Amino acid sequence: MKTLRQTLLVLGLLGVAACTQPGTYPVSGETCGPEDPVLELDAADCGTPGLM
Repeated sequence: MKTLRQTLLVLGLLGVAACTQPGTYPVSGETCGPEDPVLELDAADCGTPGLM
């Protein structure tokens, strides 16, 4: 029962941490905008270290 409570607590904390205002980045809280450099990223720009 203790493990179940701990698991539910961790999942609840992660759920609350994932809540952000629309138009902001979840981690930094900075506002998203049309000039953000991440908008130019493509799937080909992302790679897994050791597999490239």
